[in-house]
Amino acid sequence: MPRNVLISGANRGIGLEFARQLLASGDYVIAACRHPGKATALNGLAGEYPGRLHVLPLDVAEPKSRASLAHDLPLVLGDEGRIDLLVNNAGVLHSGERFGHIEQAILEDSLRTNAIGPFLLAQALAPLLADGARIANISSQLGSIGNTTRFGTPSYDISKAAQNMASVLLARALEERDIVVLALHPGWVQTEMGGANAQVAPTDAVTGLLQVIDTATSTQSGSFLDWRGQPLPW
Repeated sequence: MPRNVLISGANRGIGLEFARQLLASGDYVIAACRHPGKATALNGLAGEYPGRLHVLPLDVAEPKSRASLAHDLPLVLGDEGRIDLLVNNAGVLHSGERFGHIEQAILEDSLRTNAIGPFLLAQALAPLLADGARIANISSQLGSIGNTTRFGTPSYDISKAAQNMASVLLARALEERDIVVLALHPGWVQTEMGGANAQVAPTDAVTGLLQVIDTATSTQSGSFLDWRGQPLPW
């Protein structure tokens, strides 16, 4: 059965690759991003898959934008339609941070985009999630406290650690509906955010992530896993 999938940050990188692979597998995709008119590659997919891709505006860090998306989704899904998979992919990484010069505004922006926004988006969309749905929160091993051995990208690391806690709390909040929530590390992916030294191709990362998402059991809800399904330390 085709699924209804919502992806945030779907205009580039991992989010765009999620859209490509899910559309190719026959699913219906709602692709959300801040500036749909500028999402050239994403809009190109709409021509390849007529009627199966809807591109909607979303700034995950902004309350009004999240509320607007939640309001508009029933028009796309139909009265009986539900979301089978929510991919919380939108994120931000501020580069060049040095200890002694970390700014509060940067920390707050990272927390809003990487942790608060995805959590509140899932909360807002909970009535539209199908029982037994999946929520995939795209995290990072940089949010692992147990694996931290250096000082670097502090606002990103702190916000991803907070997002991991949000994933666990969502798993507990939604377990009565058999909704599986996962915090997922995609690897060091060859995207604009990943940079020139990244090691994992987006196609490989998303193929692996989708396998982890599709095969996860209810007992794994709230887990922190990498793109190959291996558990990561908190």
